[in-house]
Amino acid sequence: MQLQAFPCSPSSAVWCSGFMVISFLGEESIEYGAGQRTVGSDQGIVHVPGNMFLVRHHLYKWKSHFRIDADGKFVEDQFFPKNLRSGRRFLRSIGASITCSNGIGKDPYIPSNEKISDARLIYAVAPAMGHNQESHPESHFRVPAIVNALEKMEMTPKFRGSEIIELQSFKPASVDDIASVHARAYVSGLEKAMDQASQQGIIFIDGSGPTYATATTFHESLVAAGAGIALVDSVVAASKNCLDPPVGFALIRPPGHHAIPLGPMGFCVFGNVAIAARYAQRAHGLKRVFIIDFDVHHGNGTNDAFYDDPDIFFLSTHQDGSYPGTGKVDEVGRGDGEGTTLNLPLPGGSGDIAMTTVFDEIIAPCAQRFKPDIILVSAGYDGHVLDPLASLQFTTGTYYMLASKIKLLAKDLCGGRCVFFLEGGYNLKSLSYSVADSFRAFLGEQSLASEFDNPAILYEEPSTKVKQAIQRVKHIHSL
Repeated sequence: MQLQAFPCSPSSAVWCSGFMVISFLGEESIEYGAGQRTVGSDQGIVHVPGNMFLVRHHLYKWKSHFRIDADGKFVEDQFFPKNLRSGRRFLRSIGASITCSNGIGKDPYIPSNEKISDARLIYAVAPAMGHNQESHPESHFRVPAIVNALEKMEMTPKFRGSEIIELQSFKPASVDDIASVHARAYVSGLEKAMDQASQQGIIFIDGSGPTYATATTFHESLVAAGAGIALVDSVVAASKNCLDPPVGFALIRPPGHHAIPLGPMGFCVFGNVAIAARYAQRAHGLKRVFIIDFDVHHGNGTNDAFYDDPDIFFLSTHQDGSYPGTGKVDEVGRGDGEGTTLNLPLPGGSGDIAMTTVFDEIIAPCAQRFKPDIILVSAGYDGHVLDPLASLQFTTGTYYMLASKIKLLAKDLCGGRCVFFLEGGYNLKSLSYSVADSFRAFLGEQSLASEFDNPAILYEEPSTKVKQAIQRVKHIHSL
């Protein structure tokens, strides 16, 4: 069945060919590199397939608690808290727990100096369990699979004490936080669309991904963005008290780097890393923000949000020719922001050798020249050789390398202030093991990638094409 759009006035709806189409945006024009897409009153829409899906209310209500293993199988356990049903806060009472608010100024819920000095990693979990479509790759299995793997590998506060901190309580992002990146018409329109989602089950809010929404999507997306904001608060507070603050990691969904200022796109609802960047500037005076996006797909939403901003440097490595087709090497920013966007499309088959070279010859020199106040990372794990949605050859070891080098870069350039945000990654095993190995990198421990990676499935990287791509970027950006 083909997604269709029909002219309709804002906030109105029509039924046709099995779809309810809800319009909530006025006419705008969005530039995508060499291409252009017009979003009018008949676009920026919500597509609701009639009677195709069932509401997953029982799953969200958490009447029975469960977790899943790295294979995506359910394991009976008191893994998720009853508090999750309230939709307000995430609370657990294991290990070195703290609470954190995203308010501006001194916050009694930010960790004590003593805990900060001991911690090497702070993470937050926002699994968006009500935001799910059956058989969709961006499913509610993803974050629980990671958390379960971390527990099995003893990478949580329960086993590590004060070395690892999990934020136990944080506020959802405010509408004002979201509106620092996204059009208010989109934000209010999505909130209103939750009534239709509640009645109809699953609705499609963007056809290109496709990006879906359920009755809980709006609130759970606020929670995801709020987790990132809370981690920024915590990492910034830690950097004031010690020379080597903990790295933050937001284990959140829905992901965000495809969400454009005017709407959702490519599985993404709100631009979590972009929202955190604006928050870091506004709340903490961290003017210069360096964003690294190593997801296999181009982070077009983040790219667009800061395309003319000289104070936010966006650097994306992604597979050439992959969704959404943006992120060409000559997309470098415009106006005052010219030169603060760097896109490096990598040829299919690129792997650990390519990415190590990219980091040493492109990422590190760019960051050193930009002199950031904080580094934020869109951490997509879908470049893994086992991931079903692309054809790069990253391994668990590749992600360990990236985590290690980015942590060191932040320590050298911006007082260690660094927060990772989960983006893609759709093979639950490779996703879980790779995030766990990233945790090991943050802790300064040896990689265990060799226990998971299978070199026999790798083939020779396209070294000549990689070298050509790197040389072209170095020439364009005078590196």
